[in-house]
Amino acid sequence: MPITSRSKTIAFFIVLGAVSVAIALALNITWVIRWREVGMIVFGVILFGFVITAVTLNTIFLVREMRRSEQHDSFVNAVTHELKTPIASIRLYLETLQSRELNDVQRKQFYGIMLQDTDRLLHTVEQVLHAGHLGQRGKKTFQRLNLSEIVSECALLAQTRHHLTAENMRLADHTSAPPFVQGDPEDLRSAINNLLENAVKYSPGKIEITIEILDEAKNLLVRVTDKGQGIPQSELKRIFRRFYRANERFRQRVKGTGLGLFIVRGIAERHGGSAYATSEGENRGATVTLRLPRDSS
Repeated sequence: MPITSRSKTIAFFIVLGAVSVAIALALNITWVIRWREVGMIVFGVILFGFVITAVTLNTIFLVREMRRSEQHDSFVNAVTHELKTPIASIRLYLETLQSRELNDVQRKQFYGIMLQDTDRLLHTVEQVLHAGHLGQRGKKTFQRLNLSEIVSECALLAQTRHHLTAENMRLADHTSAPPFVQGDPEDLRSAINNLLENAVKYSPGKIEITIEILDEAKNLLVRVTDKGQGIPQSELKRIFRRFYRANERFRQRVKGTGLGLFIVRGIAERHGGSAYATSEGENRGATVTLRLPRDSS
């Protein structure tokens, strides 16, 4: 929710609460002074119902704000960790390179680790920036893209980044015609990369990920299935919220900002599509699907 919109919402509920208190006081005074008049009693009952409704709405609003505040605090802690950890690692290796004589093999190893840490830093920053851009209005210029080519690029990148083989990550294109869409290439790469990163992250044991491109009437589906941690049924819709991370017990072991699937859904909606998840429950894997309109021109 944009800051201005959220400020207006908060102001509305503050005014609503103040009005409710004023009405309640007026009712008490009126009933004491003019309690015999039936009309005033009926009118008072109506206003009293308004007060109850207002108090209920205010309570709901406060509970939501408390939850949003908790999620925000969790996000800040996660981002802080995601930034501090690679920075500390890079600093340690730089200090080692500066203070000790190392052979070529050791130096190359250190450089490789530092490059991985900088990639992690860059990924975190890009996630935060991308999530912020989703809230901004404005239409992007789309172009005709081959979805299969973009998915293949992202799959190759994920395999390289996480040292995976074709056995760990399988790609299958089941479309009957070239899968073209109208879209922004960077946005779509970001959405698919987030789907793959999420699948790898929540596969604590052997990584087995299947990526499928499918036809669905006038739409195209990119379906990413893993055999990892799974998602409780109660959290299947919540995982697409900003800062939300599923499974309280597992999130302690898996670091992240809670923005990945929020970005996926935002990009899907910007392209006229949607995103949804299915899972048979904890420890039974999950499937996250990106649906995009097919470009048949």
